[in-house]
Amino acid sequence: MATWHEVEADAPQFAARVRAIFDAGTNKTMASLRRDGSPRISGTELVIEPARITLGMMPDSLKLHDVLRDPRVAIHSPTLEPPAGPPSDWAGDAKMAGVLVVTEPASTDPPGTSSFELRLYEVVLTYIDPDNTHLVIESWHDGRGWERISRL
Repeated sequence: MATWHEVEADAPQFAARVRAIFDAGTNKTMASLRRDGSPRISGTELVIEPARITLGMMPDSLKLHDVLRDPRVAIHSPTLEPPAGPPSDWAGDAKMAGVLVVTEPASTDPPGTSSFELRLYEVVLTYIDPDNTHLVIESWHDGRGWERISRL
């Protein structure tokens, strides 16, 4: 699993664009795994720091129980509606997948908050090309690095 710092070092322009989309709104969506293995979708907030991605969870929350049992998660950026203009005016969306690792809570966190760092195996950015003809998918994978594909 990679840290955010490794993604930034390997693909700095890609990482900056992903970060901008994640920072465009407060509420992200996180998928975790329930006890029976089925997915659970929860709202979450996270902080992308210069070297790592952190997030916290309230005591006794269902998503906290999920990640303590199985730390694999996927997180989607805030959903940004496409503007009225050409499709390429849409900023796109971003996704991350990895494993949550327990860290010390920040001094500003409410008492009982559980804190985590996201260790990454995948980061994906999707948007429309400037000619409005292709869907572009840029991704970074641990062990493979950055790649870009486009689809009609």
